[in-house]
Amino acid sequence: MRGEYSITRFLQVKTMSSPIEDLLSIMARLRDKNGGCPWDIEQDFASIAPYTLEEAYEVADAIAEGDMQGLKEELGDLLLQVVFHAQMAKEENLFDFNEVAAGIGQKLIRRHPHVFGEAEIRTAEAQTASWEAIKAEERNEKAGKQAGILDNVPKALPALTRALKLQKRAAKVGFDWASPEPVFAKLNEEVAELREALAEGASKEKLTDELGDILFVCANLARQFDIEPEEALRGTNRKFERRFRFIEQSLSAQGRTPDEASLEEMDALWDAAKKTEAAL
Repeated sequence: MRGEYSITRFLQVKTMSSPIEDLLSIMARLRDKNGGCPWDIEQDFASIAPYTLEEAYEVADAIAEGDMQGLKEELGDLLLQVVFHAQMAKEENLFDFNEVAAGIGQKLIRRHPHVFGEAEIRTAEAQTASWEAIKAEERNEKAGKQAGILDNVPKALPALTRALKLQKRAAKVGFDWASPEPVFAKLNEEVAELREALAEGASKEKLTDELGDILFVCANLARQFDIEPEEALRGTNRKFERRFRFIEQSLSAQGRTPDEASLEEMDALWDAAKKTEAAL
């Protein structure tokens, strides 16, 4: 109640303001060096960036779980990250939240000429092609010259997602396989190279390099089937968690824990979990 009363008291003089204006005011107050929150005051762009990424993943998790109440909350947390960065930028006279909002609004208008202009685009596929063409023009303008095909693919993206984006860029100029079969062949080749390196007692650095090649080809294979590799791996992670919990629960019913069971016993329970799922 104390926290609710404090927020009400803080906002009561702003009865005509909107929720986003209230949020901006709250963030400014938290960052105020005279009476604000010590933790919030200490933060900078770099220290907040990991939280921004984390909140984006939590939004994706809520969607994957079909948790709409959770999604509402997670979107609020993600919005807070935007507000936090914008407040820090405002303090340094770089830009403010209104400029961020205006910028994305202008970008949406620019990238939808069929909605806000006279262009004719009738399919989602055509819109995707138009969107990418406009983005390429924007990159060239920003660079002041012809940008490289792979320029400006964010390095902070998850590695599989970035691999997919790099491959999509290269594919636009014809650097691509026409079907999945050559990709399967390349995957077999890369697995063989890893096995060979392992047999030769290669360094961890070499093994890391070879494993990276395998993962890169896996991303390419996902693209061939129009599958998001991060989404596929998240699904497998959830499946692993579900089946391993089945092992834990089955052993717990016997008064045992996984570290008291043999690998063979846990493998058998894993197979039982698979059969249980298949029967549902």
